Amino acid sequence: MGNIRFEALKTAFEHKPAVVDVPEGKVKDYFAQDVFTREKMKEYIAQDVLDQLFDDVDNGRTIHRDIAGVVAIGIRKWAMDHGATHFTHWFQPLTGGTAEKHDAFFTLGKSGELLEEFSGDSLYQQEPDASSFPSGGIRNTFEARGYSAWDPSSPVFLIGDTLCIPTVFVAYTGEALDYKTPLIRSTAALCHAAREVCAYFDKQVKHVHANLGWEQEYFLVDESLYTARPDLLLTGRTLMGHNSAKSQQLEDHYFGAIPARVLAFMRELEYEALKAGIPVRTRHNEVAPNQFEMAPIFEDVNLANDHNLLVMSIMERVAEKHHFRVLLHEKPYAGVNGSGKHCNWSMSTNTGINLLAPGKNPYQNLQFITFLVNVLMAVQRHNGLLKASIVSATNEHRLGANEAPPAIISVFLGKQISEVLDKLEHAKAEEAIIINAKKEMKLGVANIPEILLDNTDRNRTSPFAFTGNRFEFRAVGSSANCGAAMLALNAAVAEQLMLFKEEVDVRIEKGEAKERVLFDVIKKYIMACKAIRFDGNGYSDEWKAEAAKRGLDCETSVPKIIDNYLLPSSIQMFETTGVLSNAELHSRSEVKWETYVKKLQIESRVMGDLVVNHVLPAAKRYQTMLLQNVLAVKQVFSADETASLNAMDYSIIKQIEEHSGAILERVEQMTDARHKANRQSDERAKAIAYHDNVLPLMTQIREHADALELIVDDEMWTLPKYRELMFIH
Repeated sequence: MGNIRFEALKTAFEHKPAVVDVPEGKVKDYFAQDVFTREKMKEYIAQDVLDQLFDDVDNGRTIHRDIAGVVAIGIRKWAMDHGATHFTHWFQPLTGGTAEKHDAFFTLGKSGELLEEFSGDSLYQQEPDASSFPSGGIRNTFEARGYSAWDPSSPVFLIGDTLCIPTVFVAYTGEALDYKTPLIRSTAALCHAAREVCAYFDKQVKHVHANLGWEQEYFLVDESLYTARPDLLLTGRTLMGHNSAKSQQLEDHYFGAIPARVLAFMRELEYEALKAGIPVRTRHNEVAPNQFEMAPIFEDVNLANDHNLLVMSIMERVAEKHHFRVLLHEKPYAGVNGSGKHCNWSMSTNTGINLLAPGKNPYQNLQFITFLVNVLMAVQRHNGLLKASIVSATNEHRLGANEAPPAIISVFLGKQISEVLDKLEHAKAEEAIIINAKKEMKLGVANIPEILLDNTDRNRTSPFAFTGNRFEFRAVGSSANCGAAMLALNAAVAEQLMLFKEEVDVRIEKGEAKERVLFDVIKKYIMACKAIRFDGNGYSDEWKAEAAKRGLDCETSVPKIIDNYLLPSSIQMFETTGVLSNAELHSRSEVKWETYVKKLQIESRVMGDLVVNHVLPAAKRYQTMLLQNVLAVKQVFSADETASLNAMDYSIIKQIEEHSGAILERVEQMTDARHKANRQSDERAKAIAYHDNVLPLMTQIREHADALELIVDDEMWTLPKYRELMFIH
């Protein structure tokens, strides 16, 4: 049998760009083709039913089951007209992905005849088995009942022959077992709190929406090379591999011409995404070789999150057709940039105002400053929690490295906005708020330009950066369900706006002028949240020391960062806003610790297998060849000549022996550390043991394995190397 690496390379070079069957027409001709949009509903559902449905959805009211029954008939008719034979409730369990169970559109009648069926009850609710999904102790494993319930705010869609119904997923006892449920709760809390604050400025505001625009980074690798790497296959990242002589140091891949084979993949990916109603607009090469990015237009945060999860699924399906595999792991390759999912977050009103964009008049600018400063306060008060919302065993390898946001949450505002806040901080009320005889208000900093999207530079070292009319939460991992970060952010800002309104109202009720009170409270907040503002280099050691002095959360151990979910301030915030209960918070923390353990457990087992069955055998074969060469030289040359001729061989033989011995020793230690950790009954303690005792040994094993890769004859090395994984398209 030949070397599996060279067989994989041969196959990879044979793969050519696929012919993509994408319509030549305009995007609008097929956009949302597979989505039951409001416009399409008019063809299948009576107008009076639609009016009631849309009114309930737009105002956050529960859909009556009678309405659901009529809607279900229309949905079934549309789906079957488009070739659907099955339906599924599509939900987001705490695994981080999506789940679905398919049922056919028929049942048997009393006489055994086949009847087409999709009732309101089938649309409204299903009962998937909840026992095998993570629950963090909310449910016993023998308590299987859980419910998925229709989310009418996110449209149903088709994947192949299956109708997909976006749903929430809750336990029999009512607790959320998913990401969608608390995300919806958080948007409702934010809408209510923001609307109340907007009333100070504009009584016409009836709704406030949280918006999300995600930027999805990912790597592509040829499928033949992928299957030749057990670590990629089982963990999503390379557990070993020496850096390629050329990687990203020339930065020539960034925004470069997209390789033909990759472009064919992107074209089909975009086509499938657009058919699913996902408004993808941007595609480009990222910094690392074979790393890419796609991004859509902003949408409501709940729908945007659904679309991100759906697009990750579409990516994997389309990639296989092009003989690629998508790597969504945050750090599939050491030594080059990892992948994130930058979450661009903002708030907008039904009147068309972006609350995080400076306005065209003093009132709008005061409103902008009000919301901006309250976001800063929320991030400062809950910076540890926001970090907990994005950490994981996979994102741990990316955060804090010099190509991703640091593991300290801070906010970048840029020079212009920082100067505005500094001016307000030192201004007197009579200078900042001027009301003339006509009751027209002037803001002392009204020379805030009608800021314009490029009012500030970018800071790629900031995990939470203001970029002109939104905040970019850059620390979210590429494989994550961004709902985890968004629900924490929504809830934190909602609570802060509630506190702001409470403080302002107390003084207004005492007879103080509204504008004066707003200014006073905002000024106090500007001073109170200075610790979270940082426009410098987030990678520097000086910033780490400074952040600690400011009282920011500087913990780097993922298991300990997760503790932030259970801080009294976090529990109070989530309960006050109605987003997560105490029990739900404890369960999610347990799930996060358990997931962390399982990820490292799998990785350490795979690493042990790789070094024992791939690395060491290759090293020993090469060492044996060198030893045979030494013996042959001794038979031909004199003793004096042999000493000089065999010097290099002796050195390499010794290095192989030293690295091999070190690997075997550390594999044994790693296995022992894993067994000791597994005996811990407490999930947090177990996760800490894996972080402190198992992970460092994995790092040491990798160092020795990577050293052997440089020494061993290239023809004997069985694992595809970085220069092949990252540079073959």
